[in-house]
Amino acid sequence: MLILSVFALDKTGNISYNIIIFLIRRFVFIMSLKVLKFGGSSLADAEHFRQVAEIVKSDPARRYVVASAPGKRFSNDTKVTDLLYKCYELAYNEEDITDVFEEIKQRYNDIIADLGIELDLSEVFEKIRLSLLHSTGRDYIASRGEYLNAMVLAKYLGFSFFDAKKAVFFNEDGSFNAERTNDAMREALSHMEYAVIPGFYGSMPNGTIKTFSRGGSDITGSIVARAVSATIYENWTDVSGFLMADPRIIDNPAPIKTITYKELRELSYMGATVLHEDAIFPVRYSKIPINIRNTNRPEDNGTFIVPETDDIGEHVITGIAGRTGFSSITIEKAMMNAELGLGRKVLQVLEENGVSFEHFPSGIDTMTVIVSTRALQEKRADILAGICKNVNPENVFVEENIALLAVVGRGMVKAKGTAARIFMSLANAGVNIRMIDQGSSELNIIIGVDANDYVTALGAIYNEFVK
Repeated sequence: MLILSVFALDKTGNISYNIIIFLIRRFVFIMSLKVLKFGGSSLADAEHFRQVAEIVKSDPARRYVVASAPGKRFSNDTKVTDLLYKCYELAYNEEDITDVFEEIKQRYNDIIADLGIELDLSEVFEKIRLSLLHSTGRDYIASRGEYLNAMVLAKYLGFSFFDAKKAVFFNEDGSFNAERTNDAMREALSHMEYAVIPGFYGSMPNGTIKTFSRGGSDITGSIVARAVSATIYENWTDVSGFLMADPRIIDNPAPIKTITYKELRELSYMGATVLHEDAIFPVRYSKIPINIRNTNRPEDNGTFIVPETDDIGEHVITGIAGRTGFSSITIEKAMMNAELGLGRKVLQVLEENGVSFEHFPSGIDTMTVIVSTRALQEKRADILAGICKNVNPENVFVEENIALLAVVGRGMVKAKGTAARIFMSLANAGVNIRMIDQGSSELNIIIGVDANDYVTALGAIYNEFVK
């Protein structure tokens, strides 16, 4: 019916060129639906707003946009969210907020003036100022950066503005209510052909604002993508996707063209921070691919994050990531493997002291638990005493200054000798391995080394597989 209703001939009896273009664009509109999230660096000033508008308008399938608060415009600039937090602290301590609040207002008014749009935020600013003076919640104040920026972007694009608090819901205990959110967001956006939604926050059952952790706009974008059954979720930031290693350590590391959700989860856990690690869960549920793109280089393809793929890629490994700041608790006891419940008793001590474990390598008569050094510090004596009481070990000791590296790759499953190559590269670099842990999926290998060897170890593994 759509084709019949627009099919037309020009005066010569040929199909009109404009009609052909209309049909093509309408076909794309129906068959493809994209959700875009723009980070703070992509919406830091009016010039970036213009870049964003050009990206959005270049594809009619780009219908729903999630906006972050303005980020840094230059190296020593301050993010708007940080200014809002500062305002909150000043108000909480009954100090004058005038200068900082005026700075926030100026950021938005400068963007509006430079873009040449008619938008008066005076009433919104006054409401926020009064909320600060009357000690409204910290989450509410922090969320206003995204709220205001989404209003400006919606006006500039000519899109509808939809407040996230109306469809992003948290439970009484502060946990995210995924199913209620999905139903509400789907229903709300079904009535909006194009819309801008502020990221980072939602609402509690009593209507108060609650935020996700920092970087939570990634999660909002994922929520929207799932709700509208997007064909793709484009996450626009200031880098052209994921790199195989930390560019602060490896000079010009190779980009990752395609990565699976599982691989991303492993790398994010070990410190790769291009995307908020919780952002993959809503779209993973619906098997929606994520495309990490660079606002400043829109011609780059970026990185595709997909549910699964048969493409092994150019390299055996997908990426390497790591973190320092770990400690190991080693328990020694003869015939440990024959003692039922020993592992449970050890982990129970950690649970009772509020410390989670990272890894749990073990031998016949030894068991090692890797934990965060920071988490262990305050509870060290209680944990060691609890372990001694629960399992009566022959010896228990703590080693600190450990770094963990994760070598991740779907290609490792079919590639023989991968572990040998990793260990040989470290040996040749003079790095002593303090821990090895590999899951049965063979998706990743975790190596523990002395923190002082972290940079050397990462470089050695990267050079073995990439250069």
